[in-house]
Amino acid sequence: MTNRDSRLSNLLHETRQFSPSESFRENANVRDESIYESARQDPEGYWSEQAQNLSWFAPYENVLKWQSPHAEWFSGGKLNAAYNCVDRHRQGPRKNKAAIIWEGEPGDSRVYTYDMLGREVDRAAHMLQDLGVRRGDRVTIYLPMIPELPISLLACAKIGAIHSVVFGGFSSKALRQRIVDADAKVLITADAGWRRGALIALKANADEAVVDTPTETVVVVRRVGAQAGVSMQAGRDVYWHELLVKTPGAPFPAAEMDAEDILFLLYTSGTTGNPKGIVHTTGGYLTVANTSMRTVFDMKDDDIFFCTADIGWVTGHTYIVYGPLSAGATVVMYEGSPDFPGRDRFWDMVEKYGVTILYTAPTSIRTFMKWGAQYPQMHDLRTLRLLGTVGEPINPEAWMWYHEHIGHGRCPIVDTWWQTETGAAIIAPLPGLTVAKPGSATRPVPGIDADVVDEHGQSVAPGHGGYLVIRKPWPSMLRTIWGDDERFRRTYFGQFEGMYVAGDGAHKDADGYVWILGRIDDVINVSGHRIGTMEVESALVSHRAVAEAAVIGRSHDIKGQAITAFVTVKEGIETGDALIAELKQHVTDSIGAMARPEEIIFTAELPKTRSAKIMRRLLRDIAEGRVLGDTTTLADPSVVEALKTQYKESE
Repeated sequence: MTNRDSRLSNLLHETRQFSPSESFRENANVRDESIYESARQDPEGYWSEQAQNLSWFAPYENVLKWQSPHAEWFSGGKLNAAYNCVDRHRQGPRKNKAAIIWEGEPGDSRVYTYDMLGREVDRAAHMLQDLGVRRGDRVTIYLPMIPELPISLLACAKIGAIHSVVFGGFSSKALRQRIVDADAKVLITADAGWRRGALIALKANADEAVVDTPTETVVVVRRVGAQAGVSMQAGRDVYWHELLVKTPGAPFPAAEMDAEDILFLLYTSGTTGNPKGIVHTTGGYLTVANTSMRTVFDMKDDDIFFCTADIGWVTGHTYIVYGPLSAGATVVMYEGSPDFPGRDRFWDMVEKYGVTILYTAPTSIRTFMKWGAQYPQMHDLRTLRLLGTVGEPINPEAWMWYHEHIGHGRCPIVDTWWQTETGAAIIAPLPGLTVAKPGSATRPVPGIDADVVDEHGQSVAPGHGGYLVIRKPWPSMLRTIWGDDERFRRTYFGQFEGMYVAGDGAHKDADGYVWILGRIDDVINVSGHRIGTMEVESALVSHRAVAEAAVIGRSHDIKGQAITAFVTVKEGIETGDALIAELKQHVTDSIGAMARPEEIIFTAELPKTRSAKIMRRLLRDIAEGRVLGDTTTLADPSVVEALKTQYKESE
């Protein structure tokens, strides 16, 4: 990647800065800037110190063994993730503290104290053991956001089995791919789930998926009941509640796992090829997840933590289950959609449960912007003290809306960058220390050696852009791709020797802050000017009329590539040629003439994955008239068909 044109966008020249308040800083877990330097000088010592916040059955012999691209952290040490997340809290003052506050979309709810959660995990572990699940076996989990989902994860971890969660919105084809690749002997699913008042037919999808697979048993959680109308296959299908009746009430002994034993597989979709089974191990992953709760999220014992992600994605793994629970937190877990039965559902839950830390996606924030500030204004949000974002780069204007209308100008915002492969947030502000800049994930967290490099792997000077890399191993890094180590080497370590390549383009400013510009393949080359889609999208979203925008590059005979923008406007805004001209000029004024969109398409919705990421790959396919690639991760496939029709009509 070449250096960017000297005329950088407003995104990279963002001048607004926000320091933590004195009251927040005084009470923050991390208040001393020296943490960065001490971790830089001795990263192994730093991570070893952090690992001591976990409970170990036996101490580790080595902090790190590194033979690129393979790392071993805390090898020889024995621990168990479920023990760290549940059992150790049951034995102390947190025994009767709420661990999970769950709310279903129809309005039903349950609260599990750490002691109650521990009993449920033990019963589920006995159940899985009775079904023949042993240490190292793979269990696929295909559930809605109900308490049995984290209970299943923790039960697998307690046995030493490897869980592979498949998001409940995936199709039977996608589920089957993951079952076969993991060679899973048991599938845990539900009769159905709720989404915007409608039933999601999970059991029906599971029935199609498990035909001619290694899966011998399908365990079915009865979420909906008779209304789901499921059929049970004798000899294969068994109900969760019927099995639990037969399990003993005795504690289940936690398996003593080596730090490098696999905790879970989680599949990520690429633009081509089969999904990649990302492998995470026990000790290193849990160490960074646990550490980030104290450093990035400033977790206190009385906090109520609400991560709005689904456990089917890594954000839910790390920041609904393993991170908060290992830290002894109280977690709010929600089953349904943020707009059902009303657009104030999240804010109602924040008020009802006294949420203090909210962690959500920029895409969701832009949707809230589109709906209007009247919805959060209906509720008392004064319990909030910290806000977080995750999933993709956040536009500065979305950051400001979040800051003003949700945080009311007093809550620090931790804009976190990380991936399924990194395991936990590794570029993010420390809220008691960091001066935030809207749109920037700021600096690598202590113990992480991230950098921006040019096409030769050399660190770029401040004010320039390049490839985002991580130079040194970190404990929660993926260990390999399940069953395909060569693909792991090629994908993540094939470009620069010894360096992990994230696949994102980034810019480094004069303060050393990192600005994520989107995927490398989301950089558009217009007449030799390399323009990040994030830059153009940020300019569009900063316009008063725009709620959300997705920008792609399409082939152009003269320019090489031209910019096409798909734009969703705020409610009540009239679209037409006049607004198109105004938006094009707005981008020109914000970035420069080279970034002026060739065309702007207004759309009611953008194609998104079920984890709320915009699928720009599909937008490129639509603009180029290509056959569409894999759409299994789409939240609403009808959006793509509508866009195809609309795009053809606009030509």
